[in-house]
Amino acid sequence: MLSRSPTARTHTARAHSARTAVSLLAAVSATLLIALTAFFGLQHQVSAQGGGGRGGGVTGAGAQGAQELGDPDYGVCRGTGAKCYHDWGNFSPATDGYRVLLYTRTAGPRHANLGPALGTGLNPALADTNVVQNALVKMGTENNFTVDWTEDVTQLSTPSRLFRYNAVVFYSTSRDTLDDAAQTSLRQYVRGGGGFVGVHNAFGTEYNWPWYEGLLGGANFYDHGPDQRGRVVVQNRHDSSTSGLPARWDFTDEWYNLVPAPSKVRLLATVDESTLAEGVAGNQGHPGHGKHHPVAWCQYYDGGRAWLTTLGHDARAFSTDGSFPGAEQFQKLILGGIESAMGRDPFCRAG
Repeated sequence: MLSRSPTARTHTARAHSARTAVSLLAAVSATLLIALTAFFGLQHQVSAQGGGGRGGGVTGAGAQGAQELGDPDYGVCRGTGAKCYHDWGNFSPATDGYRVLLYTRTAGPRHANLGPALGTGLNPALADTNVVQNALVKMGTENNFTVDWTEDVTQLSTPSRLFRYNAVVFYSTSRDTLDDAAQTSLRQYVRGGGGFVGVHNAFGTEYNWPWYEGLLGGANFYDHGPDQRGRVVVQNRHDSSTSGLPARWDFTDEWYNLVPAPSKVRLLATVDESTLAEGVAGNQGHPGHGKHHPVAWCQYYDGGRAWLTTLGHDARAFSTDGSFPGAEQFQKLILGGIESAMGRDPFCRAG
């Protein structure tokens, strides 16, 4: 409060001090306004690029606009360099062996190759029609790593549970399949150097969580064309997941269209759209990706490793009798992705 001093000098000095304080407050306010504007502008940019798929987001002209904004970084270290990896000694395979957690919970459409929904807890009983779960358990047995399986979200509720595993595999999960505790746990696990493998409809999962979109390589499922035969083209034959594969191999799938499409990743394989007799235009109007239609890639993300593929729709992809073209190659691709994500083989090697 101003003094009631009778001297003009005192009044003048205090008025000057008040004006100085007001000027300083105005300068601080302006600086704060600029910072807030920049912050919310960045949030809007990430949001514009981060909502693809049927969960809502960028389509049509909006997709072009998002593309022009540049590749989002989701506020984390991401890319193909191991500088983004946190090697904090959370895993000791020499002591504990290699172990993977397979998560197949669906909160929306369920792929037939997952079979009936599983019971609660870890490693519930499997039916013969739980094709994916049975196939990955067998894959682990044949390649000396343990696979646990679950659709119980509480099994992902704490980082300590997840740190038992060298990699976590999401295979055709759908929609909001994680609660808040599991989201936090997965993020802490990845930040601690964990491995993540996302297969097929893992891209139709957690649409409204930008961090998860970044984990997928900055990509989301938008739609797909007819289930049909096409030709996979290996773009990098030096990675652990592709080194044993032919340069080109036939396979039948839904050939997911993505918005956004992966960025800042190491591309491993594409599909040659010219080999798709029925075209690739999806039921929501996506025209396809032209000459650059990714189907497998890898990246380091927020301290962890992430290996991704949109392939894996058909139960016959796990057949072993040669009746389904490309099944052998697909299984080799998945095996290499899991073994590299869990740190057993070199991860995300350059071509």
